[in-house]
Amino acid sequence: MQISPSILSADFANLEAELDAIRNADWAHVDVMDNHFVPNLTLGLPVVEALLRVSPIPIDCHLMIANPDRWAPAYAEAGAGSVTFHVEAARDPRHLARELRAAGARSGMALKPATPWTPYEDLLDDLDMVLVMTVEPGFGGQSFLADQLPKVRAVRESIRRRGGEIWVQVDGGVSARTIEQCADAGADVFVAGSAVYGAESAAAAVDELRALATRHTH
Repeated sequence: MQISPSILSADFANLEAELDAIRNADWAHVDVMDNHFVPNLTLGLPVVEALLRVSPIPIDCHLMIANPDRWAPAYAEAGAGSVTFHVEAARDPRHLARELRAAGARSGMALKPATPWTPYEDLLDDLDMVLVMTVEPGFGGQSFLADQLPKVRAVRESIRRRGGEIWVQVDGGVSARTIEQCADAGADVFVAGSAVYGAESAAAAVDELRALATRHTH
């Protein structure tokens, strides 16, 4: 059970200190938004490169961008440990997933809440992670969409049938109140933003979330 705090909820003026505050987490989740694929603009490759130089833990890039076929491989080449693109934006998701792996990253594919899982099941052989969005991508601090849990179950079931070490990530509204439902449905990587950075101690929040999730191993 891995915790990947989202720095979208961190203090952008002090990102090195904010990364240090979550050094007990498994990943630092970095949301890249381009104001095209989603109606928000966050940060891009130069900031990710700077974060990679100072982060005490591996970086998990979630690219909410148009044309990931063109832009995503650069994040893998820069040294991100995991790079996730949105299948709705990718022209050739299988080729892109292979490119990310070839550049040394884990390849992740994300699904928006309205995107069904079944049409993409045959891409599993080229993926290391499937991200099921539990909010509409674009902004932090949104309420958890429990209606996405059946999709998490469906992804986990597909992985069971095919075999292989593929992670299932959930992102959006994940907190101490919702993480057990996610783990029970089959998720094993949890992105939490405000639940970590809004807590009195980010490190204590990471430990609490991991403990709650670990009660529900699938």
